[in-house]
Amino acid sequence: MDNLSIPEDLRRFVLTNIPSVPYLEALLLMRADPDRPWSTDSLARRLYVRDKVAEGLLAELCRSGMAAPRSDGAADAYCYRPRDEALRERIDRLADLYATNLVEVTHLIHSSLDRKAQQFADAFKWRKDS
Repeated sequence: MDNLSIPEDLRRFVLTNIPSVPYLEALLLMRADPDRPWSTDSLARRLYVRDKVAEGLLAELCRSGMAAPRSDGAADAYCYRPRDEALRERIDRLADLYATNLVEVTHLIHSSLDRKAQQFADAFKWRKDS
């Protein structure tokens, strides 16, 4: 399967909502055990990232409506909680796709990052007309 074989709705979802592979891995890890409370430390250990990175991932997942702080008031505890059923179904489809087409999905995420980096770099190029 190549990027063209990824269903268009999932392709758009990845390009607009999944900023990095660690973000996707965190999302799918939380999805796999939706009742488990995830702390910054526990997520960092499972993803082999620094606490600060895990903290940022959890904050971004909450902002995007894919996770939420635990309702029991536990400090630094988050759980998988998509904001609506449509988002839950899209994430389920993405999880299935990622399980069978890890390389293609990863390349799609990286292609988005590469484009953004190139656009940023291009902003600093000297133009003849400048």
